[in-house]
Amino acid sequence: MEDFENEVPQEVKLVVTEEMRSYFYDMSKWARFLSVVGFVLSAFLTLSSFGIGAAITANPAMLNQLGPLASIGATGITIFYLLLALLFFYPSLLLFRFSAKGKQGVLFGDQENLNDAIANVKSLFKFWGILTIVLTISYFLLILTIAVSSVGVK
Repeated sequence: MEDFENEVPQEVKLVVTEEMRSYFYDMSKWARFLSVVGFVLSAFLTLSSFGIGAAITANPAMLNQLGPLASIGATGITIFYLLLALLFFYPSLLLFRFSAKGKQGVLFGDQENLNDAIANVKSLFKFWGILTIVLTISYFLLILTIAVSSVGVK
């Protein structure tokens, strides 16, 4: 056990094969496509947020058609759609950065761009991981709230 503590760590050398470079290049192209689609969806959601808010303000009868969402009003719906647009924008930005840096890194053998590309993928997975945790906890709390409120109704 003590032998491991006294050892000097050796630098790990990884070999990037041509097959791996090909995979990375293909991933960069798909990431670019997905990021552009995400940017377009984000733009549509942003435009929709202001359009829906203005339509509800102009015609309050539309608010009645929203059911439970009617309680947050036109401003609440605008903010909800803007948050949804941001939720699409940030991962799309990370994918776009990955695509640009990854393509540069693979085509020109640039280690710094390849490192930046991998850092963006790490940030993307971290974002989705945190979002997944938040949504899972929210669903659990929602189910718990419904269960507690249904017990109180009897």
